[in-house]
Parts: sequence; structure tokens; C-alpha cells
Amino acid sequence: MNSITVSSWEEFQHECYLDSYRESIGRYRSRFVFRGVGDERWHLETSLQRLNHDEQTQSVVEECLLRNFEKYAERENLGSTWRRMAIAQHFGLPTRLLDWTFSPFVALHFATSSRAQMESDAAVWCVDVSIAHTFAPESMVDLLHSESSMVFTLSMMEKFDDLAHFDSLEYALPTYPLFFEPPSIDSRIVNQVALFSFLNDPHRNFDHWLESELPSHPGLFKKLIIPASLKWEFRDKLDQANVNERVLFPGLDGLSQWLTRWYSPKPTP
Repeated sequence: MNSITVSSWEEFQHECYLDSYRESIGRYRSRFVFRGVGDERWHLETSLQRLNHDEQTQSVVEECLLRNFEKYAERENLGSTWRRMAIAQHFGLPTRLLDWTFSPFVALHFATSSRAQMESDAAVWCVDVSIAHTFAPESMVDLLHSESSMVFTLSMMEKFDDLAHFDSLEYALPTYPLFFEPPSIDSRIVNQVALFSFLNDPHRNFDHWLESELPSHPGLFKKLIIPASLKWEFRDKLDQANVNERVLFPGLDGLSQWLTRWYSPKPTP
């Protein structure tokens, strides 16, 4: 496990932007994408995996979920399999997708947003997508290069076959991830600088895959541990930097969540 326990706000920022300078363009461009979790013991499980079905049942349930989502949301412009799955994930349907963000501070928000988890160490997972995508089939890597893109867009994903085709290749190809940006259907996706990961083996935990590949690819990922003793400090600094529910979840519900925390007392030891 490539874990780093940060000891300060400054160290967290340093680790997130480490080696992000690109000599070729003279700019800072991190290749990391980020995911924050309120308890560092949590696995990188998809919402579909958290239903706790066996593998065969999970495949059937996934098909039923997406089919009925499309049927009852027929007034919406769901489009392709990838668009439909991205929209379903965004609105809370269990899928094989996992939420990520390009912003380390958005990830840190999700790691520190729950008052109920303030006594647990949190974590921000950082994955180098340029390394992660080298595991993908050559045709997919070539598409990324031809578009001069770091991650896949929805239109790029739609050039590939549907989920049934990916599943048929599950045992013929090594496990690999794809990261793609969802359609900007609302301001929440835009403000969260969101993207999704997709593992061609929907039954495998993403963190297990990362750990298995780390020895041969040392820069693939790192896990930044946020000690519980620092969570309130990080939370307060994020709120003052305007990284909070009011911005990330525009609407009265996000506003109410932010105000509730802002005016809640910090528990005494």
C-alpha cells in the first residue's frame, strides 16, 4: 500500500501537486485524479458492489437496474449506454462506475464533509491516469493520443461497444480501468469537476487492482491519509475557500447542509 499520512494542510497540497510541472509547456498540469473517503478503511467499491450480490446475481441486477432506469426515465434524453450509465450514477442509481474529481480540494471536501465521521481518519486517493490508461487495449490508448486528451470524453466512449462486449472480454484481457468525463447535465457535475472510472471487470475492487499493479508501476497511485486530528482544520479551511456544499451541490439542499455544519459546534474531546 502506497500510503502517506499527511501532517499538515501544506503537506497535503504538496503531495497533490508533486511532479505536476510540465517542462514541454512550462505549466503545472497534474496527472492525478482524486477521490475522497470519510474513513480511510473504506474500499474503492462501486455502488453496485455495495449491494453485496454474488457475481452472477450482480450482473443480472445491473442489467435490470439500467433497463428499468431507461424505461421509467423515457422522457429524458438518456442516449447511449455510457450516457445512460453516467446519468444514472449521478442521480444515485447503483452502477459499476466510481466517482472521481480533477480537484484535490473537492476530493478533500468529500473526505471531511460528514460530522459523523470526524473521529475517523479519512483518505484522498490519487491515481495517475496517464499510467492507469497504459493498461487499456492499444486501440483505446491510440484514441486518447489522437485527441490529445488525458481522459476519455463521452463521445470517445461512445466509439466503443456496449457493456455486453466489455463483459465478454473480461477473461480474455487483463483488468484495466478507463476514466471518462460525464455529460455536463447540471451544475453539480461541472462544479465538482467530476469524472468516472470504469473497470472492465465489474466484480473487482478498484483498490485491489491498484495495489496489485503498484509493484510494477510505482507511480500509479498514492493514498493520502488525513488524520482525524486534522479533519476539523481541513474542513474549516475548505469552507473559507468556498469548497463546500453550497457550491458543489447548488440548491437549497446544499445550502442547508453547508449552513448546518458551519453553525454546528465542534465536539469537545
